[in-house]
Amino acid sequence: MTSRPPLPPFSRESAMQKVRLAEDGWNSRNPEKVSLAYTEDTVWRNRAEFVHGRGQVVEFLTRKWRKELDYRLIKELWAHDGNRIAVRYAYEWHDDSGNWFRSYGNENWEFDDAGLMKYRHASINDVPIRESERKFHWPFGPRPAEHPGLSDLGL
Repeated sequence: MTSRPPLPPFSRESAMQKVRLAEDGWNSRNPEKVSLAYTEDTVWRNRAEFVHGRGQVVEFLTRKWRKELDYRLIKELWAHDGNRIAVRYAYEWHDDSGNWFRSYGNENWEFDDAGLMKYRHASINDVPIRESERKFHWPFGPRPAEHPGLSDLGL
């Protein structure tokens, strides 16, 4: 069995670390890599879509990042208890016509003893924005340490 530290039960510090690791993974836009943070039989609700297992996670993320171009994500810890973490987040992206969006969401996560995510429940809303309203400016990949988080940006 592969372990994915930090492991539950989560302290505030380890929950914040888990959130940042998830953010960095998703900002890689690498579906196969991201899928390894989830159990083989993970269950997701993402908006109105239901995903079961790592294979479907890879398919889902591949579709997502083909549609959501120049994706940049920031996650923030909301709450934690035992093996559960709640986050709020926002990400910016544009479609193939150049229309920009900021998507706001909340997720509830549950982890197994090895630190792999078993359940992910996501609620997300997309808000059209002008390109000039973008707040997430960094090169492809993880958000730099000096880039402000959601609260710092007033989001």
